[in-house]
Amino acid sequence: MAFAHENARFGVTMFPTDYSIQPVELAKAVEERGLDSLFFPEHTHIPTSRKTPFPGGTELPRMYYHTHDPFVALGACAAVTERIQLGTGICLVIERDPITLAKEIASIDMLSQGRFVLGIGAGWNREEMENHGANYGNRWKIVREKILAMKEIWSKDEAEYHGEFVDFDPIWSWPKPVQAGGPPIWVGANTRWTPERVAEYGDGWMPIGGMGSGMLDAVTEALEAKDRKIEDLTLALFGAPIEEDQLKGRIDQGFDDLIVSLPSDPADKILPLLDNLAEVVGKIRG
Repeated sequence: MAFAHENARFGVTMFPTDYSIQPVELAKAVEERGLDSLFFPEHTHIPTSRKTPFPGGTELPRMYYHTHDPFVALGACAAVTERIQLGTGICLVIERDPITLAKEIASIDMLSQGRFVLGIGAGWNREEMENHGANYGNRWKIVREKILAMKEIWSKDEAEYHGEFVDFDPIWSWPKPVQAGGPPIWVGANTRWTPERVAEYGDGWMPIGGMGSGMLDAVTEALEAKDRKIEDLTLALFGAPIEEDQLKGRIDQGFDDLIVSLPSDPADKILPLLDNLAEVVGKIRG
């Protein structure tokens, strides 16, 4: 199911902080270099207790508690670009009210003329979630209901949802997204539960670093059980390598979108990295 190299899409992700290149300048630079997408992650804050260890195995980098709100940043990026996709990589849905989040997403999708992608996850920092009143143990169940509730809001004039964690009677909420039914939802996880989640409410799968052994087969089977096809799913690699041969290899594995991680640095360091990536992408596209 591999795509031709020239059909692959290339983008970047970065924690947009108060000390790094600012979102507007970054978005302009990404579009000017012929790249295809820009993604921002999310952390509302980091509890100073630091009880939950950083999954990276090191001290928590300061970018995690210096980052802009992704929707404010992406709204600014939408205003200064015309072509690139803009997305969250990832949005911590567990920490947000679904009715408010549905409106924020619909607004960005309308303002960007249908260029928004909602990358989602359940997060790893227990104390951060609990500061928002979220239940860590049920985080994926809550994420599921919030996603399904937002889909109702995006697609119906009088939307309602009645679940265990999300419950509201019929509401009016506009604007509706430009993309029918709402923007594509890319699920960011790579566990044994991921295939079922992708199959139920995902339009894409965005594993960090690559697919685990047998995961693509599992996702394919889960989709088929829902009368869906793997060919209709976007496979997006987060943390993609920047080397030409390695990128080609990942495209051959079936990845449609390859998202390179940038450090949270000032413009004088980021722009040369973008120049290098654009040069590599140009070689791949021929």
